[in-house]
Amino acid sequence: MASCLFLKPIKGAGGDLPDISGFVADLEQIDHYALAEVDLSRYRALLVPAHLDQRFFGTLTQKITRFLDGGGTLVFNGHVAWPMLPEFRPFEVLPKVTLETLEVHRLAEHPVFAGVEAHDLTYRRGVAGFYARGHNPPPAGAVALNGLGPERVPCDWVYERPDGGRILMHAGNDLWMYAGASDSSARIVPQLCRWAAGED
Repeated sequence: MASCLFLKPIKGAGGDLPDISGFVADLEQIDHYALAEVDLSRYRALLVPAHLDQRFFGTLTQKITRFLDGGGTLVFNGHVAWPMLPEFRPFEVLPKVTLETLEVHRLAEHPVFAGVEAHDLTYRRGVAGFYARGHNPPPAGAVALNGLGPERVPCDWVYERPDGGRILMHAGNDLWMYAGASDSSARIVPQLCRWAAGED
């Protein structure tokens, strides 16, 4: 049994993502809708893609909450449209999109982003804006990890829940897209999986 359970994106989306199984060993992948039948107590972490059927995921709120209460880790990518958990609030797009407001800034050190240059998050293939264009507002007590622009809008945050478990939120395209990158962002996927599995 793997420590991390990865949900494949809904069919017809996310087809350009690399196969992350080639970059991490302790990972099991399942079909998007198979989550309803899975015993989450077998895993330490649930990794959720940006291309998510949020209405379906919302039908599993109690299941996900029990998983978190038991000490599990949820890694969420994308824009929250339906607040599926009490800790979630709807995505807020940047009021103004310029090169300056899209610049990524490190706000706090974290094992997932250790050794990753903010420049390599701001620019992908020489273009800014792939990483994030807004944020899912964090709950009180969350720690902002990366922020956008002069206002340092928290596009990445981690929340240690009072009832147990933790949530890592990334309000943008899948972090998996950095697997195998040619710059420091290649560190994200293996570091994320080690952290999610409780190895850091």
